Amino acid sequence: MLSLVQITKAAANELLRTMMLANLRTSSLVVLLTLSASAAAKLPAPSDEAKAKAAEAAALTAHNGKVANFQLCKSMDRVAQRYLAEAKKAGKAVTPSADIPPCADPGAFVYTPPAPLPVAATVAATGAAPATPAAPSGPATPASSAMPAAAMPAGAPAAAKN
Repeated sequence: MLSLVQITKAAANELLRTMMLANLRTSSLVVLLTLSASAAAKLPAPSDEAKAKAAEAAALTAHNGKVANFQLCKSMDRVAQRYLAEAKKAGKAVTPSADIPPCADPGAFVYTPPAPLPVAATVAATGAAPATPAAPSGPATPASSAMPAAAMPAGAPAAAKN
């Protein structure tokens, strides 16, 4: 039979183990949230040059896909021709399918960047007016007369009076 002391020690050990696991889970959660928050930080908007490079890369990727499809089509044509030749040699009556379009060669990659939008189209697309410098709100005053004499540094020259 277990004594009260042994039961108390076992309960204390179980409680300590449970608290340590809870502390470990909490610590892991805090670390995970910290890392995910730093990963979700907002990046600055890409520059026009970066956007142009991305557009060119996308166009090149699309062209490479067309080239790969062309090469696959040519390969399938060669396999079909070999099959028809072997079937004819074996005396089988096989007719090629007439509804298959010929392979279309995409040609060499040529990238022409899109023309920049005129200001009116940009305003219509974004809904924002072009930036214009703000007009001064009052008469222009010289910098020397704008600062009161009491606020002027000790070594500053005095403003000329008219």
